[in-house]
Amino acid sequence: MQKLLASVSLQVLTASNGADALALARSAKPDLIFLDIMMPGMDGYAVLRELKRDPQTSGIPVVFVSSKSAKADLAWAAMQGGKGYVTKPYPPETVLDEIKKF
Repeated sequence: MQKLLASVSLQVLTASNGADALALARSAKPDLIFLDIMMPGMDGYAVLRELKRDPQTSGIPVVFVSSKSAKADLAWAAMQGGKGYVTKPYPPETVLDEIKKF
């Protein structure tokens, strides 16, 4: 995904786990976050809940990225405050369409 986003001239910041993603979001305040659900230490749902609690990051839209594709997974992601959902493996058009929403 990093290469795809960079190929359309977007600045990309990456984190390898939930705690790092949360810290990076707080310091960089990105326009949009693509957040994997399954991450070491703190999963994507927990990261999003923390982002929503912080007034400085609560307005950043989060699109979940996951290999989970059951209706229940998509519904839970939306209930947690996710603004989109991309299922792995994802076609590039799907990711770019999510970006256009914001």
